[in-house]
Amino acid sequence: MRDLRTVIAFTIKDMAKRKSFIVSTLIILILIVIGFNIPNIIGAFTGDGENLGEEKILIVDSTNLFEGTLQTLNQMDLGYTFQIANNDVSFDDIKTRIEDKDINKAIIVEQKDDGTYKLRYIVENMTQVTSAPENLVNAINAVYTNLQISKLGLTQEQIASLTPNFEFTIEQTEEQEVSGNLGVIMLLSIVLFYAIYFCAYQVSSSITTEKTSKIMETLVTSTSPRTIVLGKTIGIGIVGLIQICVIVATALISAKVFLEPEVLDAVLDMSKFTPYLAVITIVYFILGYFAYALLYALTGSTVSKPEDIQSANTPVAILAVIGFYLSYFTMMNPTSELNQFAAIFPISSPFCMPFRIMMGVASNSEIVLSIIVLIVTILVIAKVAIKIYSNAILNYGTKMTFKDIVKVYRDKNN
Repeated sequence: MRDLRTVIAFTIKDMAKRKSFIVSTLIILILIVIGFNIPNIIGAFTGDGENLGEEKILIVDSTNLFEGTLQTLNQMDLGYTFQIANNDVSFDDIKTRIEDKDINKAIIVEQKDDGTYKLRYIVENMTQVTSAPENLVNAINAVYTNLQISKLGLTQEQIASLTPNFEFTIEQTEEQEVSGNLGVIMLLSIVLFYAIYFCAYQVSSSITTEKTSKIMETLVTSTSPRTIVLGKTIGIGIVGLIQICVIVATALISAKVFLEPEVLDAVLDMSKFTPYLAVITIVYFILGYFAYALLYALTGSTVSKPEDIQSANTPVAILAVIGFYLSYFTMMNPTSELNQFAAIFPISSPFCMPFRIMMGVASNSEIVLSIIVLIVTILVIAKVAIKIYSNAILNYGTKMTFKDIVKVYRDKNN
């Protein structure tokens, strides 16, 4: 146990002081802060940072077609601030006001020769839009319709009957209820996948690099191969978990500080993320990391040169991608049998099960079975990896093939 703690401590110190680790972490944190600051940065350059997302639209109704009712548009919460002009405003004046950022867009109401009307939608550049926003068109049509209805002398009950307010509800035919923001769930799934994958990948790189250095000779003579494999796996996992926690904390703090509350609620609806789910997610991160880290420890043991790492790790990388996409795409139909399979299958369960729980479709028996299967898989992989590592640790020759690995494992058992 003491040797294990020594290897863990050595690995943590070695990982934490690597320039590549420090620089990559700092770059990620800086990109996160900048990413959440993009609205403020855009606002600083456009000079409209205080009202970002609320465009100012000038509506020129010199013919008084709407008879002063256009002011009601400002009460419809369309995401725009409307300025109404009932006098003639030339195109050049509108152009100047758009260039000076006094307004963002304009609408000119014009009467055609045949007595009909057209609305000219004026923007700074045609690349910004292909047509007038549908919600804006519908709102203007509604204002005009209400104006004409009011001229008919109808009672309030008759007017209400023309525009009924239907209440829509969503129901499903499947008995199992599903809830949660699918976009947030998929985003968190991607974060969890990359956290597990890149942390696990470091194990292979570390083992292969140290096989070619004098560090490995010291480790082999002072402790057992099992202690080395487990110690390095745990040590890198601890560093990776701390890194992920720092990244997630930075993202949450940046979102809270730099985003408006309504934008934050729309983009990151975390109402389903409970303390229980947080614990489950950490558990699956740890178990998923161990499964893939031990696989990478196995592949790292089979090569004797750092430049061979990538080719040796390709099968594990393919396995990880298959597991991720199996869980990712089945989330669109979380009550399907394939999603249930992905939540139990060990290569995909770390990316799938936490979010089945978030959607409320995972039973306690499924969670227990998934964890048991994952733990058994980890023990099997650990046994194979340690045996192969024990035989391959002093192999400074060519890269071991799959046939060599099977032969070594069988010989060791005999």
